[in-house]
Amino acid sequence: MAKERKSLDEEAVLLLNKGKRGFFRLIFGRTTIVVLLLAAQFALLFAGFYWMRDYTVYGGSMILDLIVALIVVNRPKNPYIKITWILLIMLFPVFAIPFYFYVDADWGHRLVRARLEEIGQETAGLLPQQEEPRRTLEEADPGMAGLASYLWRMGRFPVWRNSGTDYYPIGEKAFSAMLEELERAQEFIFLEYFIIREGYMWGRILNVLERKAKAGVEVRVLYDGTCALFDLPYHYPRQLEELGIRCRMCAPIKPLVSTHYNNRDHRKILVVDGRCAFTGGINLSDEYINRTHPHGHWKDVALRVTGEAVKSFTLMFLQIWNASDRGIEDCTRYLAASGPAEGAGWVAPYGDSPFDDENVAEMVYMDILNRARKYVHIMTPYLIIDHEMVTALLFAAKRGVDVKIITPGWPDKKTVFALTRSYYKELVEGGVQIYEYSPGFIHAKSFVSDGTTAVTGSINLDYRSLYLHFECAALMYRTPAVEAIEADFQATLAKCRQITREDCRKDKLTRRVTGWLLRPLAPLM
Repeated sequence: MAKERKSLDEEAVLLLNKGKRGFFRLIFGRTTIVVLLLAAQFALLFAGFYWMRDYTVYGGSMILDLIVALIVVNRPKNPYIKITWILLIMLFPVFAIPFYFYVDADWGHRLVRARLEEIGQETAGLLPQQEEPRRTLEEADPGMAGLASYLWRMGRFPVWRNSGTDYYPIGEKAFSAMLEELERAQEFIFLEYFIIREGYMWGRILNVLERKAKAGVEVRVLYDGTCALFDLPYHYPRQLEELGIRCRMCAPIKPLVSTHYNNRDHRKILVVDGRCAFTGGINLSDEYINRTHPHGHWKDVALRVTGEAVKSFTLMFLQIWNASDRGIEDCTRYLAASGPAEGAGWVAPYGDSPFDDENVAEMVYMDILNRARKYVHIMTPYLIIDHEMVTALLFAAKRGVDVKIITPGWPDKKTVFALTRSYYKELVEGGVQIYEYSPGFIHAKSFVSDGTTAVTGSINLDYRSLYLHFECAALMYRTPAVEAIEADFQATLAKCRQITREDCRKDKLTRRVTGWLLRPLAPLM
């Protein structure tokens, strides 16, 4: 009698154990060697800086500090980042001055920047802005049409109609929908995620990907290179290739000190057959679907887009995928797979790159704040913002707009939590209402305003998301998902506790001091 077929969960466990690193493999493997070599290079770098101190005259040092500080002030960068560098230069000139010029020289990602610019130019004409959605949006709301025009001019991100949006208020529901769509795949599957971690969630997905690859479906997986340090073995792409799955790491960690490591691929994109695309805050790891509970209940969200707007996510994926190739593949057949779908309103998927000198993600958020009339409701895991964003939040509140922000009640990183809380007092006193999610950790990233406008995607309210990472999101206007996002905000708000001025005053002294000390270094965190 034939053996009884293993259950899907058992198969998933077998798959997730493939390539799992043991203790000795971790200690003596490539990751340890890379970390040690990087540490050695940093040590040599700073040893050289330290040696130079013996040749520094005090008066000359002060003049040099002033000159470099003036150079920093006159560079076209965010003022808050300038303050951070000036502070470091004043305190540790021997170390900070050479390090500033090393970072500013941009050696680590000049080639990547040039490659992405080339890809952008080659693919710029693939998704033209259609006249009908542009014209009808202008008639419906000139202000929103202006924001859509900004996205088109700055990043070639069109606004679409004939597209559907479905919002998932919790990771478990999103995961179920993702599995259903993966099972339906006939032509191609594209996955791009910041974190892929072995476990139940990735095991279930990998089970489907392997079966689909064997059935002739084209499967591509792209994940951020930092996973190789803690979550996956460095040779994991080769393991997936053996299963028939094309796989790449974005900016893999190599034993060479480089500024490129500061710019991570934080995006979350799943495209199936060009028929649908998922984005949101959810990575492919068990805590995102509450299979594990490292920080209490994990609150995350996702969005499924169908119809013509899927083309934007498809092209975003292919642009990053091709960044490591010499040529540029023909993307037209993948884009042609997306046809119209039923759905009200307008959808504009967009991305943000640290290399284009345009802070698209922050500008979208600030535009929503500045045009809001009734309310702006925000969920974010981190609240580490610059003066411009603080001003926009306070100005909206002072205009009478109901500005509410939900942040985590349980921190995932204590120092970052202390830094987040350091902004509470100023915002609360200015009329912004802040709530902490009592059951656990909020990882959702969403803005919703006035019952008409919403954004959800991978973009946090912190420096790394707004300035340093590759990000993605979907801007929606008068789609059904806008109402769903606001309803979810209200349901989540019922599980939160409001932060008062008294809470800010009575916060733990150690946390207040930590936030106070880290605030000037916020752009580096």
